Amino acid sequence: MDGTLLGDDGPSPRTRAVITRMVDAGVPLVLATGRPPRWIPRVCEALGVHPLTVAANGAVLYDAAADRVLAAETLDVETLAAVVDGLRAAVPGCGIAVERVGAGAFDRREEQFVSDPAYVHAWPLPDHRHVGPGDLLAEPVIKVLARHPTRRSDDMARAAVAAVGHLVDVTYSAGGGLLECAVRGVTKARGLERAAAHHGVHAADVVAFGDMPNDLAMLRWAGHGVAVGNAHADVLCVAQEVTASNLDDGVASVLERWF
Repeated sequence: MDGTLLGDDGPSPRTRAVITRMVDAGVPLVLATGRPPRWIPRVCEALGVHPLTVAANGAVLYDAAADRVLAAETLDVETLAAVVDGLRAAVPGCGIAVERVGAGAFDRREEQFVSDPAYVHAWPLPDHRHVGPGDLLAEPVIKVLARHPTRRSDDMARAAVAAVGHLVDVTYSAGGGLLECAVRGVTKARGLERAAAHHGVHAADVVAFGDMPNDLAMLRWAGHGVAVGNAHADVLCVAQEVTASNLDDGVASVLERWF
């Protein structure tokens, strides 16, 4: 969504209009994002639709219309502890946060995103809560985040893959020193495959859009993978098509071929 479907101020009128026409024509829309479920409803309101959503980079399948988590893949506490130790060793000085999931977007809202005191949020209006080591590692999580505001995400990712890549999938969706780790093998591709099966759609009939490395597996899996013009270089290399940037309605310009 971010950097692909959405502009700086959310979806443009052109994007909203073509999505409305697509959904009205009976074509399934699936949002795929690194965002957790609690950050999905506001986007749905802006789009005017509440579709099935692949959240947390594929770890969660969320029904936005019913506000219900349909499936979630979590790291157990033993693996979580090993991953956190490995990340701290591989990226000295990083802060650690974890994402948990409830039954819906607002279930256990205060408990969903917690961090150690060293974690510096990458986004405005942070919603994390600082906790002690025992609380941080107390229960299974859908995602582990490592943040180091003075390092690059790609540099951090290389170090993290070497240290904990055997335990988790490591990716990133922003360049400012932020890593996202999920259960090994869990990617947006895996989540989108589950969503497509829910809709009775085959991979060959899926058009997927993306901009960052956390979209790579999904673009490879889909029948037609499209990168927006502002995409990361790795994404541009794997996409079958490159459209205009998110700020120039790149997604809308492709969808308007059919709707």
